[in-house]
Amino acid sequence: MTTSTRGAKAPAVLVLEDGRIFRGRAYGAVGVTFGEAVFSTGMTGYQETLTDPSYHRQVVVMTAPHVGNTGVNDEDPESGRIWVSGYVVRDPARVPSNWRSRRSLDEELDRQGVVGISGIDTRALTRHLRERGAMRVGIFSGDSLPDEGAMLAEVRKAPEMTGADLSAEVATKEPYVVPAIGEKKFTVAAVDLGIKGMTPHRMAERGIEVHVLPATATADDVYAVNPDGVFFSNGPGDPATADGPVAVMQEVLRRRTPLFGICFGNQILGRALGFGTYKLKYGHRGINQPVQDRTTGKVEVTAHNHGFAVDAPLDKVSDTPFGRAEVSHVCLNDDVVEGLQLLDQPAFSVQYHPEAAAGPHDAAYLFDRFVSLMEAERA
Repeated sequence: MTTSTRGAKAPAVLVLEDGRIFRGRAYGAVGVTFGEAVFSTGMTGYQETLTDPSYHRQVVVMTAPHVGNTGVNDEDPESGRIWVSGYVVRDPARVPSNWRSRRSLDEELDRQGVVGISGIDTRALTRHLRERGAMRVGIFSGDSLPDEGAMLAEVRKAPEMTGADLSAEVATKEPYVVPAIGEKKFTVAAVDLGIKGMTPHRMAERGIEVHVLPATATADDVYAVNPDGVFFSNGPGDPATADGPVAVMQEVLRRRTPLFGICFGNQILGRALGFGTYKLKYGHRGINQPVQDRTTGKVEVTAHNHGFAVDAPLDKVSDTPFGRAEVSHVCLNDDVVEGLQLLDQPAFSVQYHPEAAAGPHDAAYLFDRFVSLMEAERA
């Protein structure tokens, strides 16, 4: 629930489900919002973060203290709207300064009805979430606020992220095509579970015509476009609820079509192979996560946004219904599975974001690896 009146000086309160409270000032729209409190360590790229559908139903805490310095432009959004349910910053820019800026971040949040809070100790909040884990949160702002007990009761009534089935809420409702840039070399069917705009663009740069399909797409829908490869995107929610996409991926694996998955797509591949998934304590979100490609030994600095992970063994090759599989990438901070690959057919996935919007470009080669799989299959 929001109002359309900006309230940079209106009081605001952030209430965590364990009872901790932070008081600050309204930022963006004035009103009430709920979600899962998570933190992002990115020092830049806030516009891409806000418009990433994977952040649906999450209240994002920015660990960098200064946010909004470059304003908002019309070129960098990853989708058609802001998806975060709330936004938390310490010291927002008073005046944006960038030649591409069209409006301030405060104005854009208000325009899209996103309730935020500023002026709180985001370092203390981040440390709290690291110690206690991601949890439900509410932001309340305006001149007339409920008492603390009433606010806490509202937060505890909000839905949890565990068990949330959200992909269909953020995915496209109708198929669309992103044409290849230059000569068309391949056709890819991309199942949209919350896809970022840069992802089909990265494939288009490599001569791929991308047919983006709804999250509810069936195997018949996928193969109706006569694809050379199939892609499963990032997205929000609990992968344990994604039975439909898992069934579609299993059919793709049965047909041995080259397959690539990112983030939620990695968790879908894990489930399709028979591995479990689990919720991380506070997740990986930001653009500075070290990951090792175990197939080459190379260490990459990567962009992440995930609160769930695949439960697969790091120390052995696993037998699955679709052949041998192994963990191809691992996070060097905590040994979380960051990638899977099949050894007997052309299928692989990563948990992080090689499209790097925003973030480092160390992992862009993964799109080339997908192209190589399709080239080999065609040959």
